[in-house]
This record gives sequence, structure tokens and C-alpha cells, in this order.
Amino acid sequence: MAVVREFTLPDLGEGLTEAVVVRWLVEVGDVVAVDQPVVEVETAKAMVEVPCPYGGVVTARFGEEGAEVPVGAPLVTVAVGAAPDALPGARSEPGTPAPAPEEAPAAESGSGNVLVGYGTSGAAARRRRILPAAPGPAAAETAAAARPAGPAPAASGPARSVADPGGTRTVAVISPLVRRLAREHGVDLREVRGTGRDGLILRTDVESAVRALAGRASRAAPAAPGLRTEAAAAAPAPAEERIPLKGLRGAAAEKFSRSRREIPDATCWVDADATELLAARAAMNVPGAPKVSLLALLARICTAALARYPELNATVDTAAQEIVRLPAVHLGFAAQTDRGLVVPVVRDAQDRTAEQLSAEMARLTDAARAGKLTPAELSHGTFTLNNYGVFGVDGSTPILNHPEAAMLGVGRIAPKPWVHEGGLVVRQVVQLSFTFDHRVCDGGTAGGFLRHVADCVERPALLLRSL
Repeated sequence: MAVVREFTLPDLGEGLTEAVVVRWLVEVGDVVAVDQPVVEVETAKAMVEVPCPYGGVVTARFGEEGAEVPVGAPLVTVAVGAAPDALPGARSEPGTPAPAPEEAPAAESGSGNVLVGYGTSGAAARRRRILPAAPGPAAAETAAAARPAGPAPAASGPARSVADPGGTRTVAVISPLVRRLAREHGVDLREVRGTGRDGLILRTDVESAVRALAGRASRAAPAAPGLRTEAAAAAPAPAEERIPLKGLRGAAAEKFSRSRREIPDATCWVDADATELLAARAAMNVPGAPKVSLLALLARICTAALARYPELNATVDTAAQEIVRLPAVHLGFAAQTDRGLVVPVVRDAQDRTAEQLSAEMARLTDAARAGKLTPAELSHGTFTLNNYGVFGVDGSTPILNHPEAAMLGVGRIAPKPWVHEGGLVVRQVVQLSFTFDHRVCDGGTAGGFLRHVADCVERPALLLRSL
């Protein structure tokens, strides 16, 4: 006899209390295996797939794509303990052989492996769609009894891609926010070329299309100087745009605000000649060897400087009124993605070489841009490296990544006049800015840290002392 089990959004950890439904991986009537992912959700930390601990037939889904679901709210209901073809009111697709009976030892209790962001089993079992037959009185009564109380199940959401009605092109879209943005501004996604991986349409692609449409509209209707048509006079004024501070954007806003409220920060900065550092990197990247990124070299310099000034690898326990100095450097680095700014964390950075740091930072950056970082890879950093030079700017005053006590900012490296060996020459110059929590140290410590970083940038051989 089939038993209907309700699977709710599990505790996401890290203080997260809700998630946004990004994409459903199953539909009503699908057969799912124990621990098979059923929905992809976006939290304030990452985008992850949620596995269901029950095996059986999906009887209901809750939540449209793009809807926010609190922890503990139902996601799906699954009928377990019976073959799919035995369910009242269901029939198999024509030509589909009946499945062999399967034992389901976890059907009653579930696997229990529902922690978001972590794998729970091997490859998911194949799925077979169950098509509902024409509802009769018995089937309708059974379906009504199986349906749990609460909101009605959502209809099947939009697919991962939008098909061209002419059959000429498939439009790759993942984010429901991108689809909504296109719909609100009248953008035909079939005419948008995605710049993401495999032609994926990103939010920036839609925003560019919106600007292009506005430009074409303004050029198509020129008005004579000093004249205003009745149609233009009657046209409504553009409506203001409101963007919810939810998900990743909301979490970042709260963290920035808390940092400004609680941490008495100060910033110092210095210009450094990075010519020798660029030359050292070029010498490292010989053909056939793994590449070492400039960011990895700067990360290695940071770990060496923190070994000399360990009081900066710390946090403040406001409840106990204590400064807590931390034994390991978990180095966060700012990465810009289509979902916004995220800070992946390299664990135990002090034990890694420049080559190892480069490989790990590349892996975390790829995962961040794909939205696949786990909460553990976005949490518990102790120091942050922020390379805003990639945006073409020289300087900044970073906001500390609460509850960390320090952050190094790196501007662009650009050719500038510089006094070198008594003469005025053109050198590759970078501005370094250092923001620190004034509770954990005074200006002397902060200045010493920044000066040591600048010295290592100008003379990379100094790093040999710490190897």
C-alpha cells in the first residue's frame, strides 16, 4: 500500500532560513529514487540541488520557480511503497515496459541525507514519467485523500530553456530572475545572444538588450526642436524600479551594514612598484608548467605578512569582550559573478604554495560563477583579499567582511612615472589599500603589515625568507 510522504525544505545551516526555487528537476508523476535531487534552490550562500530522502512517485510540488520558500515548508510529496503503475489514476507512457519491483528499505524513514550542498548517494536512478489517466470517481477520491493540507501544488514551472516556436534555436536560460527581467522590459529572449557558458543568457545580456531597445526607440521617433507631440505629452512617466534585497544581494547588504555598525575600521594605503612581481610571475609560468595567477602571488604575500603580524588574523568576540586570534588563515577573495559579489574561502592558505593557491582559487572561481559553491566554501574566512583592479580602478576603501578584522585591497597595475635607482622611469605601479579593525591593533601594526606587503610586491625575493 502506497504511503504519501511530505518532504520539506531542510535546515540549510549557517543561519539560513529560506531559499528561492530556481529550477525544478522533477515533475508530478515522475519516479524518483532515494536521495535523488528534486529541486535546485538559491540561498544567500550558494545555488545547490536538494536531494529527497524518499523514493517513489512525485504526487505534488510546492512553489513556483522564483518563489521564496522558508525552511520547513513543503517542497514535494512522494508516494512510496508501491509500484508506480499500481497508483490509482495513473498509467504509463505507451510502449514503456512495466518496472520490476524494487525493495525500498528507506521508504518509511527516508535516508536522512538532506543537508544542502553535499552529495548523499551515487548516481540518481532513472526516472519514468507517469501520465494521469482520465479521472474517475475513485481516482479523484484517492487523489484528494493523498493531497496534503496547505497551498495547492504549483504547476510545472518553465523549463531550463525557452524553445523558439519556429524550431530554429533554443534559448538557454536558467535564472527565473533573468526571464522576469526580459518579460518586464519586452525583450524577446530568442533575439538575445548569451555570453555565458554554452550560450547561457545572463542578466547582463538582458540589460544590454534593454539598453539597445531604448536606444532604437529614441532614434526611431526624433522630434523637432521645441515641439512635443500629443502622444509624447500623454505618455506616462517611466516607473521606478524596485529590486528586492533578498538572497545573495540581501545577505551582502546585511553583512555590509553590520560591518559598518559594529567595526571601527580605518584604512591606510601605499603605492608599490610591481614591475619585479610581474617579471617573477612570467618566469614562473614556463611552458608546460601549471600557471600561477597574479592573485595567487598576492595571496602568498598576504599569508607571509600575516605570519609576521598574526594579530591581524583575528576577530572580536563582543559578548566576551575579547580579541580572538586565529591559528589558521582561511583566505577569502572577492569574486564577481552574475549573481553578485561572492567571497569564496581558501582553507588553510598558509600551508599552500603559490601554485596550489592558484589552482584552488581557479576552482572556487569557476564554482562561484556556476553557482555551485557550498555553504562551507563561503563561510568562516579569517582574512579577505579584494582585487578591484580588474575593474580598472586604482584605489578603494574596502568594507570589512564581518567578522574579520582586516582586508587588503589591490588596484590596477598600470604604467606610471616612478623614481627607480635615482632616475625617473616608467614602471608598473599598483596602489594597495589596507582596512583594519582598530580594536585589534593600532596604526603601527597595520602600517607594518602594509609596508611588508608592498616590500614583497617590489622585491618578491623577500618571500624566500618565509619559505
